[in-house]
Amino acid sequence: MNAFRLTILLLVVCLSLTALVSKADDPDVIVGKWLSSKKRNQVQIYKQGAKYFGKLVWMMEPNDPDTNKPKLDKENPDEKLRSRPLMNVALVTNLTYKGNNMWGDGEIYNPEDGKTYSCEVSLKDANSINLRGYVMGISFLGKTKTWTRVK
Repeated sequence: MNAFRLTILLLVVCLSLTALVSKADDPDVIVGKWLSSKKRNQVQIYKQGAKYFGKLVWMMEPNDPDTNKPKLDKENPDEKLRSRPLMNVALVTNLTYKGNNMWGDGEIYNPEDGKTYSCEVSLKDANSINLRGYVMGISFLGKTKTWTRVK
């Protein structure tokens, strides 16, 4: 085999092996804006210390249709918080990176029912995450929604 063919063969083998090796974990890959599964809200995920949080930064319908004023957190179990506008409310709190593109030990607040659920997030691909909310610390008692990255 001549040197040129050997070089090409080694190059092909190296490229093939590189494709098989998984990418290094990047805990901050979830940082950014994400569009909810219903495509009606955007959540900005950010890092604070070693934990990740997400606040509501855009709503398709930011105003109450009856009053034409900003939508409020009317379903919040804390009466004092029911008069706060939903915009910029922290919906995702205290996520910690678990490795292998998984985050857990967090919570997600659903302003539609005023309930807070345990939360896990996994990276589906570069532009989508699976967010699972569940009750009583039992993951199979929950729902998974896919959010897509806002570019």
